[in-house]
Amino acid sequence: MNTPQAHLVDDDEAILDALAWLLKTRAIPCTTYSSAEAFLAAWSPSTNGCVVLDMRMSGMSGLDCFDQLRERQSTLPVIFLTGHGDVPLAVATLKKGAFDFFEKPLNDNELATRIEQAMELDARQRAANATVDSVKTRLSSLTTRERQIMELVLAGKFNKVIADELNISMRTVEVHRANLFDKMQVKTAVELANLLKPGQ
Repeated sequence: MNTPQAHLVDDDEAILDALAWLLKTRAIPCTTYSSAEAFLAAWSPSTNGCVVLDMRMSGMSGLDCFDQLRERQSTLPVIFLTGHGDVPLAVATLKKGAFDFFEKPLNDNELATRIEQAMELDARQRAANATVDSVKTRLSSLTTRERQIMELVLAGKFNKVIADELNISMRTVEVHRANLFDKMQVKTAVELANLLKPGQ
C-alpha cells in the first residue's frame, strides 16, 4: 500500500505550491497534480489518504474527476475547492459523498485540519475493510464439515449435541472444532461469535 497522503489537484500552479507548503508545515505528506487527468492516470486502488480537488480546471473538471473515482469504486475522501462556489453546488457535492467543500479564498488552517480528518477517515475505513477481508479469507478456508460445526457452535450447542445431530463421534466433533478455531484464529465460541458479528 502507498504512503497515505493528500493528493492536491489544481491547474493553478500558485495554489498548488501554496497548499503543498501549508501541508509541509503541518507534516502532512502530499503530492501535487496539475490536472484531473494526471491524477486519474496515477490513481490505483491502493492510492490512499485524501484528494483535494479544484472544482473548475481546464480539461476535466473536479466534479467529473470525482465521478470517475466513484465509478472506479474509490472511497477516497474528496475535499472540493472552488473560486466560484455557491450553496446549491456545495450541497450537491456533499450529497454525492464529498467529504467537504471550501470556497477560495480559504482558511488555510481549517483546510489542513479537514485534510487530516479526511486522511484519518480513510485509514479507519481501510483498516475495517482489511479486517472484513481477513475474516472472509479465514471463512473460505473452512471445510464443509467445519462450517456445519461452526453453525452449531454459534447456536450454543455442546459437542455431544453436535455429534448427535451430525451423526458423528464426539471425538470427531472435537477435532473439527479445534481445526475450526485454529483457522478462524479464535480460542472460544464467544470470540468466534464476536468475530462474525456484523460490523466487526
